[in-house]
Amino acid sequence: MSSTTLSNRQIRLAKRPQGAATRDDWQFTTEPVADPAEGGVLVKTLSLSLDPAMRGWMNEGKSYIAPVEIGAVMRAGGVGRVVASRNPAFAVGDIVYGTLGVQEYALVPQEEIKRSGLAKIDLSLGTIGQWLNVLGMPGMTGYFGLMDIGEPKPGETVVVSGAAGAVGQTVGQLAKIKGCRAVGIAGGQAKCDFVVKELGFDACIDYKAGPAAVREGLKAHCPKGIDIYFDNVGGDILDAALAKITRGARIIICGAISQYNNTTPIQGPKNYLSLLMNRARMQGMVVFDYADRYPLAIAEMSAYLKDGRMKSREDVVEGLETFPEALTKLFTGENFGKLVLKVAD
Repeated sequence: MSSTTLSNRQIRLAKRPQGAATRDDWQFTTEPVADPAEGGVLVKTLSLSLDPAMRGWMNEGKSYIAPVEIGAVMRAGGVGRVVASRNPAFAVGDIVYGTLGVQEYALVPQEEIKRSGLAKIDLSLGTIGQWLNVLGMPGMTGYFGLMDIGEPKPGETVVVSGAAGAVGQTVGQLAKIKGCRAVGIAGGQAKCDFVVKELGFDACIDYKAGPAAVREGLKAHCPKGIDIYFDNVGGDILDAALAKITRGARIIICGAISQYNNTTPIQGPKNYLSLLMNRARMQGMVVFDYADRYPLAIAEMSAYLKDGRMKSREDVVEGLETFPEALTKLFTGENFGKLVLKVAD
């Protein structure tokens, strides 16, 4: 296949955002699509995963992953179709997952295939949306955070913030499958109703219901305390959860979406001495550390999707050009479910 007649629309980081990212922080470019070199693969992007972690990747400074450079295509995981291949592991027509970037075509040279996580996926196990949700990075985050760090035991109480979001959906449903009580924290009655009535959580607390809503909700729904707290938001909600932990509790620090757009120093936990009093453990987790075990988690959770024990909800926004505005939905709470940017059919 010759790719010389194809054009690739790309969205690049123009400058480091101050606070919330706006359209002015992005550069929109178009360039010709090149054929892959020996060992390389050309992928047409179908859908991209929009995740809170992307905001951190825009910042300069040391982190678990290098920041996106100014002028570079914005980093994003996605699902695509192989349209040209000079690599025996990939055939034209294969559906793949990997770090494709916010662009219509991703040219992945041989030396970048492993680093980008490019791998064939089986759509008989789940839809494209599910491969970006329960079977993708958010699902892997929820699975390994809960199972490896949380170490859930039947009868324990698991609380997860951001419960209607991509990671939270997996954590709560998996907790129930493992015999735990699951309590979610989400923003708005509609999301709380979804978490309880559709996903099967035991309860959900609407943090928007008032300044004392989380504290009072945890008191009502966790009468014996919190054994495992899976934190996606940080800030005041983390403090409220720390006040209710049991002896030997496990706290998983996955994210702090309430703090990502701060222009002032990040607010750390004020209630951290509760860890001391309760001999509790707080541990951060980065999903990439578990990459060699993704197939095990995918096999387990795809079975749950098939037999109906696990559900997923995706919030799909269409069009590459809508990326700047779509990304902001994550930080305003406008998205309802895993946020996916559909680029092509």
